Amino acid sequence: MNSNALKSRWEGPCGCGEVLAMGAPLMISMGSTTLMQFTDRMFLGWHDVNELAAAVPGGLLSFLLVAFFLGAASCVGVLVAQYHGACRPDRVGPALWSGVWFSLASALVLAALAGIGGPLFELAGHPPLVRELETDYFRILTLGGGFVVLATALSGYFSGLGRTLPVMVVNILGAAVNIPLDYALIFGTWSAPELGIRGAAMATVLGSVATCLLFCLLLLAPEAQKRHHVRSAWRLEADMLLRLMRVGLPAGVQFFLDIMAITGFSLLVGRMGLVALSATNIAFSINGLTYLPAIGLSVAVSVLVGRSQGQGRPDLARRATGNALLLAMLWMTLVGLVFILFPGPLIDLFQPSAEGAAAAGAPAFADIRQTGVVLLRYVALYSLVDAVTIVYFGALKGAGDTRFVMLTMLAASVCVLVLPTWYFVHNALWGIHGPWLSLSAYICCLAASFGLRFRHGSWAKRRVIEAAPPAACP
Repeated sequence: MNSNALKSRWEGPCGCGEVLAMGAPLMISMGSTTLMQFTDRMFLGWHDVNELAAAVPGGLLSFLLVAFFLGAASCVGVLVAQYHGACRPDRVGPALWSGVWFSLASALVLAALAGIGGPLFELAGHPPLVRELETDYFRILTLGGGFVVLATALSGYFSGLGRTLPVMVVNILGAAVNIPLDYALIFGTWSAPELGIRGAAMATVLGSVATCLLFCLLLLAPEAQKRHHVRSAWRLEADMLLRLMRVGLPAGVQFFLDIMAITGFSLLVGRMGLVALSATNIAFSINGLTYLPAIGLSVAVSVLVGRSQGQGRPDLARRATGNALLLAMLWMTLVGLVFILFPGPLIDLFQPSAEGAAAAGAPAFADIRQTGVVLLRYVALYSLVDAVTIVYFGALKGAGDTRFVMLTMLAASVCVLVLPTWYFVHNALWGIHGPWLSLSAYICCLAASFGLRFRHGSWAKRRVIEAAPPAACP
């Protein structure tokens, strides 16, 4: 590719330069989320291997419940982007508030569901000691899940307008609150009580509270009221809420199904023993270094596609998607090489202290390390395919084509991931390779489906916002 071609791809609306300018803060923002999860698991591994084994199933099951509401709230950014592209700033405030009211209702539902963890983990057949830790972690995270949903809805205002730098700053500050609290409440340092896995969950919730407060402070800016009526549009508009639900509910179900599939995968692997479960949990934690920054690019392409659709320019939506895919694959390639070349040192970050290694029922870390090295090779190999899945998902979501994504996720999660994983585990076939081959096939199936759907082009005819007379954009 010559210099003129590179310059053409980089410059102009929805070029690589604009995608990266919008996506880089979101990648850093997602990186801060990755760092919080990574340090949370690392601290728990230092404290007690059993707590590390419990953290991923407990956290995944909690996030499974939060995921439906989170997926719907994330579509606030789609509405804001399309209204912004259509030059209708007066509708941005009501779109934001529809997400706020939805988040408050979701907090009540999640609080009511916080007590169901114990019976579900007992049904999964995990060891009693791990089951008790999983239940505590799940309950605290679920009680505070409403703050995660609210933070997502509030961030949709900024990301939908293309202002991703404030989102980055707020999430970094949230991580700055969470990580020291995590250390203090797990180990009982700095005069804090030693709470172990319960302290980790409390620190996570408090970090989400801090994030919500920071977004609220930013929304008090005079421009937000003057241009978008953020403070005065607080009354619930039924039509706007229904508009959010039409695009958001399929997105919420899709996200729920995705997390349900991964949760089911983790629970089934847990039946293979603590070595398999702990190694899988470590691999998932390290995998976050790969896909969460790529999700930042997915959010950016969702905003750019939404804005382009609001402008009636599907050609720009296609350009944004192609450039985001290029950047995501470059990122996945770099991180995948690290996983192949240096798997051991990454896994050693989770090595427990002498006290944690001597905990009752704790497996030998050498066995966990040996299995974890194999799993990181799987992560490295499917990372490039995952880039295709993540970017095309963001593009379809930005266009409002969330129903197709939901139905595809339903079929793939049941038929390609959960049922084959159950078969391999139930019949003790191929050891840890059976479940992880199923996971790799699941990612490949999603990539093919989303890629073909986007190339078909039916998304270009969809409208998320109501029709309005043409306006002259400044």
